[in-house]
Amino acid sequence: MAEENKYKKRRWAIPSKRAKKFVADRKAKVHTAGPKEGKPLTDYESGIRSGYLMCQSDHAAIYNYKKQKEAEKAAKAAKKK
Repeated sequence: MAEENKYKKRRWAIPSKRAKKFVADRKAKVHTAGPKEGKPLTDYESGIRSGYLMCQSDHAAIYNYKKQKEAEKAAKAAKKK
């Protein structure tokens, strides 16, 4: 029988784990997992990883902002009563 490729079966990654892998790729400047493991990152691939990480931080900031606004509204409502 032929060997099974451990990267052939596709799985959804948890965003925080995916981000950690992307950070590792960017620091090492090479692919740290997958079929291209050990090969250097191209500028395009590096940019994709940077964009993903920036998007993650933007979403986290928006979430925290909305959470803070809800807390302020609740405090105002409690103060009125």
